[in-house]
Amino acid sequence: MIDFQHIIDTIAKEANTAEERGKVASYIPELSKVSAKKFGITLLDADGNSFSAGDSNERFSIQSISKVLALAKAFDLEGDHLWQRVGVEPSGDPFNHLSLLEMENGIPRNPLINAGAIVICDILVSKLNAPKQDFLTFVQQIANDPTITYDEAVAQSEKKTGFKNYAAAYLIKSYGNLTNDVETVLDLYFYMCSLTLSCEQLVKVFYIFMNHGKCLRNQHYLNIFQIKRINAIMLTCGFYDEAGEFAFEVGLPGKSGVGGGIVALLPNEFCVATWSPGLNDKGNSKLGMRALEKLTTKTGLSIF
Repeated sequence: MIDFQHIIDTIAKEANTAEERGKVASYIPELSKVSAKKFGITLLDADGNSFSAGDSNERFSIQSISKVLALAKAFDLEGDHLWQRVGVEPSGDPFNHLSLLEMENGIPRNPLINAGAIVICDILVSKLNAPKQDFLTFVQQIANDPTITYDEAVAQSEKKTGFKNYAAAYLIKSYGNLTNDVETVLDLYFYMCSLTLSCEQLVKVFYIFMNHGKCLRNQHYLNIFQIKRINAIMLTCGFYDEAGEFAFEVGLPGKSGVGGGIVALLPNEFCVATWSPGLNDKGNSKLGMRALEKLTTKTGLSIF
């Protein structure tokens, strides 16, 4: 039997002594206020046992990790019609690039880049009565945690600096792939990215992707076919233009965010979340990437 706690403690100890920690995101002013010295990790196994170390209970802005949750909600509401409006291929470009949008007539390459997540938000705005509250309730219910919330300061900071997101949304709308008003869609998008969770909360939410669509309370949120597709997209598209490197080094489906969070999972085995705000050149947590490589190497557990 694998001693997950010992492995987690060892990884956290190594991370806390690391000199090269990456750079904290500064293009969203609120994110730049977080210390690069933070590191947290939590692993939740299939039996509901939790193993944590470091700053695992400190909440942070999950940013693009929320795109997976928005995709899950939209997929549940829209079904396979969703794929007529967004693709499933890796972009090979940074998360906020616009060049492919024009080449491909306003159909984003996948739902985990900014343009794709904006289309997903458009679907949610059309389908939900109160999009921001309904999406937040969806996340709270999966985790069975009503304290999960948006960070208002981060949301406003995103809105004030989100020029490329406005550009992407208007470009998508010019091709007829955005139904609702740009401001309304982006309001949901910015708040979605401002969701704040700790590593300990994040693994409870992403438990459904490890457990055939069922949460810790055994309640169904997605069917196994939807889970299969979302996990595949996380593996191929979850780390911006570094998805291949993550698959190569770590070997798990997952998703990163520029707030320094990473969540990854091995179906039927475990879900793991790390948080370290310092990013590498691709916008992924430098220590988080390293920690997850050590985890799958030390345990011998990956999808490969």
